[in-house]
Amino acid sequence: MTDTRRRVKVYTLNEDRQWDDRGTGHVSSGYVERLKGTSLLVRAESDGSLLLESKINPNTAYQKQQDTLIVWSEAENYDLALSFQEKAGCDEIWEKICQVQGKDPSVDITQEVVDESEEERFDDMSSPGLELPPCELNRLEDLAELVASSLPSPLRREKLALAVENEGYIRKLLELFRVCEDLENLEGLHHLYEVIKGIFLLNRTALFEVMFSEECIMDVIGCLEFDPSLPQPRRHRDFLTKTARFKEVIPISDPELRQKIHQTYRVQYIQDMVLPTPSVFEENMLSTLHSFIFFNKVEIVGMLQDDEKFLTDLFAQLTDEATEDDKRHQLVNFLKEFCAFSQTLQPQNRDAFFKTLSNIGILPALEVILGMDDVQVRGAATDIFSYLVEYNPSMVREFVMQESQQNDDDILLINLIIEHMICDTDPELGGAVQLMGLLRTLVDPENMLATVNKTEKTEFLSFFYKHCMHVLSAPLLANTTEEKPSKDDFQTSQLLALILELLTFCVEHHTYHIKNYIINKDILRRVLVLTASQHAFLALCALRFMRRIIGLKDEFYNRYIMRNFLFEPVVKAFLSNGSRYNLMNSAIIEMFEYVRVEDVKSLTAHIVENYWKALEDVDYVQTFKGLKLRYEQQRESMRSILRNHRFRRDARTLEDEEEMWFNTDEDDLEDGEAVVPPSDKLKSEEDLMDPISKFMERKKYSEEKEVLGKSGLSGRQSPSFKLSFSGSTKSTLSSPPSSASLNPGSPGSPGSPGSGSRNSPPAAPVPATKVSSSCVPATNYELVSPPFSCCH
Repeated sequence: MTDTRRRVKVYTLNEDRQWDDRGTGHVSSGYVERLKGTSLLVRAESDGSLLLESKINPNTAYQKQQDTLIVWSEAENYDLALSFQEKAGCDEIWEKICQVQGKDPSVDITQEVVDESEEERFDDMSSPGLELPPCELNRLEDLAELVASSLPSPLRREKLALAVENEGYIRKLLELFRVCEDLENLEGLHHLYEVIKGIFLLNRTALFEVMFSEECIMDVIGCLEFDPSLPQPRRHRDFLTKTARFKEVIPISDPELRQKIHQTYRVQYIQDMVLPTPSVFEENMLSTLHSFIFFNKVEIVGMLQDDEKFLTDLFAQLTDEATEDDKRHQLVNFLKEFCAFSQTLQPQNRDAFFKTLSNIGILPALEVILGMDDVQVRGAATDIFSYLVEYNPSMVREFVMQESQQNDDDILLINLIIEHMICDTDPELGGAVQLMGLLRTLVDPENMLATVNKTEKTEFLSFFYKHCMHVLSAPLLANTTEEKPSKDDFQTSQLLALILELLTFCVEHHTYHIKNYIINKDILRRVLVLTASQHAFLALCALRFMRRIIGLKDEFYNRYIMRNFLFEPVVKAFLSNGSRYNLMNSAIIEMFEYVRVEDVKSLTAHIVENYWKALEDVDYVQTFKGLKLRYEQQRESMRSILRNHRFRRDARTLEDEEEMWFNTDEDDLEDGEAVVPPSDKLKSEEDLMDPISKFMERKKYSEEKEVLGKSGLSGRQSPSFKLSFSGSTKSTLSSPPSSASLNPGSPGSPGSPGSGSRNSPPAAPVPATKVSSSCVPATNYELVSPPFSCCH
C-alpha cells in the first residue's frame, strides 16, 4: 500500500458558502476494501480518529489551487478541501489522484462535471481548443459575446479559462482598459466590464492570482466600475486610494504580511461592494473567490501570531497609561479584528492563539480598556471579551479568582462587566443583553471542569456569591424596598428582567449557593414586589422566578415561602388582573395547578388555609377547587393515621437527630445537595403535612397561650402552623412544620433578616408540660420537630 503521510487541514463548505474547519491530521492514500478502490484517508493528529475517508472516483473533478490546496465535490452540495502544510505533500497526493483518474499531474483540474446534451458535447469534443479573438478595441464586442456564450457550458468554461490563462490575456485586457479610459471610450469600457465579470465566474484560482496581484488589482476594480446598467460609473478606486487608509497601529516589519493584508482587504471589497449580487445560478461560480479570502485570513493570523515582538508591543501600548485615547482606540479595534480573524483557524491553532494572548496579558489589558469612558472602545473590548468567554470560560474564571486575592471587589473584571451591564445607556439595552449572556456562560456549571484535587464549580461559585452576587442584585434590592417598584420606567424594567433571568438560571443550576442567598437576603419577597409593575413582561419574570423555585419541590424553599406568606403578592396580582384572559392569568393559574398536580402537600395546605376565601369563587378553571379537594383528602388521611395509631415517635430520637443537624458544617455540603435536616429526611409524605393542625388547635388556643406564658420562650403571635393531639394522657408536643430558624445570616438556614416581621407567621410555642430542658435549645432559634406529636 502506498502511504504518503502529510500534515493537512480538512475543510467542508457549509450552506452559507463558508469553509468549516474539520480538524488537522495526516493524509495518506491507499486501497480500501470496503470502498472497493483507492481512497484518501486523513487521521487526526490528536487521537488518530478518522477525519476523512474518501474514495478517488474516476469521474470526480479534483482541483488544485495555490500549490497547497486540493478541492472537490463528493455530492451535489458537499464540497471538501485539503489544505497542505507543505507543497511537496500536496504534489504527492495530486499525483496519486491523477494516477487513479489517468490524468497528467501538470493540470490543475482533472475534469469537469458535464451536464450538456450529447450534441453539445460532440461539438465541443470535435474542437481541440477555444480560440480567443485578438485583444483589440474593435474586437471587444466579439470577446464579450464569446465569454457570455461559454459560461453556461462547463466544458466551454474550462476551455475559455485555459485560453485566457495560457495566452496571458488578462494583462492584455487591462492594458486595453487603460487605453479605453484615456480615450473615454464608454462602449469599450462597458464590454470590458462584461468580460472581466465573466472571468470572475470562471472560478479559477490561477486567474485570481493574476487578477489580484499588486500590479493588476486596481485596474480590475476599474473595469468593474463601468457597469452598463448604471447611468454613471462607480468610484471604487477613489475610495480605496483616497478614503480608505491602512493604519499600522503597530509597525509591521514583514513586507509579505503587509502585502497579504492589502490584498485581502481589496479582494474582500471586490466581493462585498464591487461585484454585483450573484444570481442563484452564479452563486456557486464564486466559491473559489470565497476560498481565496478564507485562506488568506488564515495565513494572516498565523503570520501575526508568530511575530512575538508585534504582540508584545501591542499589549504594552494597550496597558500603558501614557498611550493617548485615540491611539488606544485604534489598538483595541485592531485587536478586535484580529480575534475575529482567528475564528477561521482550526481548533488546535485557535487554542494556541488564545493561549498566546492569555500569556501576553489580554485579560488585564481588557480591564484597563473597560475602565475607559469611550463607549466605542468599551464596546470593542466587550466583543473581545466575548471571544475569550465563548472559547475558554475556564481561563476567564481562573483569572478573576486569582485577581480577587489582590484587588478589591469594585475593580474585579467580572464586577466591571456587571456594572457595564447595569449602566448600559442604550434604550434597548443591546450591550446589557450581550453581557448578561457572557455572565450566564461564566456561571454555567455545565462548562466547569473537575479535577482530582479541586472542583472549579465549588471554587468559582463560592467566589461569585461572595464577591459578585451583591453587585448583580443591587438594582433589584434598591428598587423593591416598598410594596411597588420605586422606579418603573421601561429601561429599568428591562434591566431588572435581565437580572431576574440570570437569577432564575442560578436557581435551576446552583441549588445550594443560590438557596442560601435567596433565604438569607429574602430575595423572593423582593422579587415578588415586581408583580405590581405596570410592565407585564417584568411581572411575568418575577412569576417565572417563583415558579422555578416551586418546581424544585425543595421543602426548605417551601417553608421559606409559607413562613413569609409569599403567595400573598401572587394572589393579589391574580385578583388585580381580574377577568382578563392574558399571560399573567395563565402563568398564575399554572403555578397553582403545578402545586395541585404534583401534590406538594405543604404548599397545598398553606394555600387553602390562607387564601381559600379569596379564590373559592374562581370557577372557570377547576384548579382551586382541586386544591381544596387535595386538602380535604390530606386531612382525611391524617385522621385515619391517627385513629390507627400508626405513628409513635420517641422524643429522644428526635433530639438526637436535631443535634446531628445543628452540628453539621455547611462547608461539608457540596453544591447540589438538598439542605434538609435528618429528621425531615425520615418523614413520610404524611408526616410533612399538618393541615389538620389549625382545625384541632382552635379549640385549645386559649390553653396554649397559657402554656406559652409558662414556658418563658418568646414567640410570634398567633400560632398558625402548630399541630397538637391529645391521647390518653394530657401531655403534648407541638411544633411548626418548618425547619429550624437559625441566627439571621447563618448559611444554610431558612431564616432571613426579616423573619421576625409582623408579616411572618407565628412560631409554634413549646408547651412546658412534659418537655425536659434538653428539648429546648437556646432562645434564638426554634425547636425542629415533625409536624405531629403522639402521646404514649
